[in-house]
Amino acid sequence: MDAQLKKGFLEVLVLSAMKEEPSYGYKIITDLSNLIDISESTLYPILKRLEQQKYLTTYQEQHQSRLRKYYRITDLGMAVINAAYKDFKEIETIYKYILR
Repeated sequence: MDAQLKKGFLEVLVLSAMKEEPSYGYKIITDLSNLIDISESTLYPILKRLEQQKYLTTYQEQHQSRLRKYYRITDLGMAVINAAYKDFKEIETIYKYILR
């Protein structure tokens, strides 16, 4: 798969992992593990980039005597997911045409 295309899919997948509730790095990896193989070294730069683009916000909470960083999707991040959904429907149509 083309690197740029894969990058776009990964960003939308990571954002989607936080649609229902805020999450943290390890949980995101676990939640996505049945879909893709994603490592910490791949995930954390994506999270940082999404935060810089204002698609995510962060906060910290105490968990078992240490601080855990949580990520929460913003309205702008939800708009990215909605736009991607429309794009994916178009890609699906193209894919079906190719396979006919």
